[in-house]
Amino acid sequence: MRIAIVDESASRAAVIHEGLAALNDCEIFVVTERSGLVKRIGEIAPDIVLIDLGNPSRDMLEEYFAVTRALARPIAMFVDESDDEAIAASIDAGVSSYVIDGLAPHRIRPILDLAVRRFNAFTRLQADLAEAQGKLAERECIDRAKRILMDSRRMSEPEAYAELRKTAMNQGRRIGEIAEAVVTAHKLMGGA
Repeated sequence: MRIAIVDESASRAAVIHEGLAALNDCEIFVVTERSGLVKRIGEIAPDIVLIDLGNPSRDMLEEYFAVTRALARPIAMFVDESDDEAIAASIDAGVSSYVIDGLAPHRIRPILDLAVRRFNAFTRLQADLAEAQGKLAERECIDRAKRILMDSRRMSEPEAYAELRKTAMNQGRRIGEIAEAVVTAHKLMGGA
């Protein structure tokens, strides 16, 4: 597992490093520079990112939230103090674990595990949502293509669907692809 620790303070980074010492097959990278952070994280290609901010200002939190939005990785963020607004912003930014006043070596491993599990669960939910949205969009396209065939060729709805299905089978394509081609051709011919 590759772990990136982001912390401008070497002493705080050492606390996280100590908490990870018992992990086997683990490569740890400490990043102390805020500038170019997304690029540096991309070069490391970590499996998880641990960010320790101590007592960050509002601007500093916003800056790190912008960074976390750009990273598609499990992220655990440690702060000494926070408020409801910062917690909500961290969730919106995709932070998997937002830990307040909990930086201690013995707590690092469970927090790391939690961050990975929450990230994986969130990623699965996003994939399920994208798949559902794709199916809905395809269903709407098929319905639109059926209406075009019904209006232009005076077909019933079952006949229009059968025509789309038969064409898809004959061409070895999905019915959604055929429906999209019908809708596109209709638009090119001046249809609404």
